[in-house]
Amino acid sequence: MRLKITLKGKNNLKIPFNYNHILSSIIYKGIDDMDLAYKLHSSNSFKFFTFSQLNIKNRKIIKDYIIACDGVISFYLSSPSDLLIKNFTYGFIDKDVMFLNEKLKVIKIEVLRMPDFKEISNFKTVSPIIIRSKRDIDGKTKVWDLAPSDKFFRGIENNLIKKYCVFKKIDSTDKKIKAYSEMANVKRKRISINKGPQTTYHRAYMMDLILEGDVDLIKFAYDCGLGEKNSVGFGMVNLE
Repeated sequence: MRLKITLKGKNNLKIPFNYNHILSSIIYKGIDDMDLAYKLHSSNSFKFFTFSQLNIKNRKIIKDYIIACDGVISFYLSSPSDLLIKNFTYGFIDKDVMFLNEKLKVIKIEVLRMPDFKEISNFKTVSPIIIRSKRDIDGKTKVWDLAPSDKFFRGIENNLIKKYCVFKKIDSTDKKIKAYSEMANVKRKRISINKGPQTTYHRAYMMDLILEGDVDLIKFAYDCGLGEKNSVGFGMVNLE
């Protein structure tokens, strides 16, 4: 299930280019059940939600910021968990949120209609996809952010099936999925994520892509996101 959440602040609201960690914090604080929020935030497993980049219709760019000229911003938030969606909805209704040092009012929450998925479905990212590869070198584990390639798309498939099995609490599934792209609209994005005193940088990719296979897995990808780090704003897709 997917929500569209619209916020309103003062005119000429300043938004840094790297805002994933800010939006992630707002989302966790928006969970109505505080015990659920703590459990989710402290978990090292999959969180089973994702969110989009910000939609800012009336905007301009200055040196280090995006300016929302009328103060209105929105984003999509989705999850395969009805409990999470219920908590997000009740948690955000008629609330103020803090975006950096600015108070924003939640002015609208929309529950979006679920699309009709087919065994071959075309998608477009609304937040970039990240897939990583790990390798031991000289006794140390090194991590690389992969560029779109066969390994990248196999990573999307394997990650999706693993998340699906964990969510369904099953050991394995016979359901199949294939991910691929014609590579016509690929854009690399470099995104920083702040966690405590540490800042990590990731290469992730906006693109058009095709999912082919079991419709239940395709629906799960729409709800949960593709690739890694969905809960910090990676891997959300829209049906084309």
